[in-house]
Formats: sequence, structure tokens, C-alpha cells
Amino acid sequence: MTRGQGDVEQQLATAIDSAIPHELRREWDRHLAREQVVVGRQGIFSPRLHPFGYELAFRTPGATRADATTWSDLQHERATAAVLRATFGRAEVDEVGHGRWLFVRCPRTYLTGELQLPARPDRLVVEIAGTTRIDGDVLRGVRRLREQGFRVAMAGFVSRSDQRMLLPQADFVKIDARDLDLEGEPVVDLARSHGALLVAEFVETSTELKAGRRLGFDLYQGNLLERSLLLDRTSAPLLPPVQDRSGQRNL
Repeated sequence: MTRGQGDVEQQLATAIDSAIPHELRREWDRHLAREQVVVGRQGIFSPRLHPFGYELAFRTPGATRADATTWSDLQHERATAAVLRATFGRAEVDEVGHGRWLFVRCPRTYLTGELQLPARPDRLVVEIAGTTRIDGDVLRGVRRLREQGFRVAMAGFVSRSDQRMLLPQADFVKIDARDLDLEGEPVVDLARSHGALLVAEFVETSTELKAGRRLGFDLYQGNLLERSLLLDRTSAPLLPPVQDRSGQRNL
């Protein structure tokens, strides 16, 4: 995307936002205030199993997890928006993360800037799914996010060529602990070659935890350490939306 195209798109988004009737906007705000808001939270731990941060995921009220394997891009975007709104669009965010990093998996449109992230680089870690295709637009978007102060995590690292292009921009690299025997030390060494902290994800057994420690992983996540918990954010007060420098309303 060229700078000119980006300016035009920002102006169009601002014009659309300003055209929304105030009554419709108030009705939407009333709807948000009434809706039940639930997120899933799973801890990320140090080698000594001290809490380092949390990964947040979309959950529907009354359900323990959502099956996202057949979701469309739009469904992924809506799920991410729901998690970000529940976490950063409501007060008392420390009830979610206790002052620690909050990892949220963000689809392509958040990486390229088509959808806006909350201005919370002090808490939010932008996580990129292993299925995300890394191309020039994503690379440029991730660089912009890092310039804004955001940390970036790569999940599902298996040393694909496009993933390797993103390594210099990654603060955290996640590798599936169930595949450590298959991936081996070469992939682990590559993942840490640009200074990122390594996260062993999907740690399900003590054998996988021991393998991660032997390979020198920095952080660990999985059901062996903590199962995903449901957090009900319904009672947390809504925060008023803020505007970014382009005039767009944000969380």
C-alpha cells in the first residue's frame, strides 16, 4: 500500500465513522454495556514456573472453547475484536493480566493496519498465527507496529521461508512442544538467532516440559502448567472510545 492510498483509506474510514447517526452509536454502546463478555486466559510461565504473561482467546458465554478450525477470515477478525474490546475496552485491565504481558492472536488485517489495535503497547503482545502467510504487506505492517512500541510473537514456528523473513521482527517465537523431537535443535537455534525469547507452547506432558528445558526454552505454555480459564468481564465498566491521530475511533 502506498502512502497516498493509505491516506485516502484513512479519510474514507473517518468519513464513514462520522456519518454514523449519534442515536445508532448510542444504541451500539448500550448493547455493549449489556452483553455478556467472556475471554479465555492461559498462563505463560518461566522455567521456574513463575507467571510471565497470559494468552487471551475468544470464548462464547457458556462454552469452554471455540472451534476455530473452519472459521472464515471475517470470523477470526470478529473474534479478535471481541477479545480486544473485552480486555482493553473495559476498565480494570489488571484484573485480566495482573500487570503482565497479554498475548492476543491477531489476523492479517490487524497486522497490515486495515483494522486498528488498541493503543496499549505497554501490555499487548501481537501474536501472529503459524498459518499466517508472511508477505511484504505483513512485514511492513509489523515493522510499523514495532515502531509504535508493540511486541510481536510468532506462533507455530516451523522454519518456513516466509516465517524466517519475520524473525528479525519477533520478540517471542513459539514452537509446538509436541514437535520438539521432530523439529530438533536446528529449528530451535534458528528461532533464537535474532534474540527472540523462545516459548514452548502446547506443553501437555512432563516429557515435553523436560525437552523444552533441555533445549533452553525461555517460556512455557500448555495444559500441563495451566488449563485455559474463563474470565467474565461483563461487570467491568466500558471505557469511552478514543480517537487516533487520523480521527478514527479506537478502543
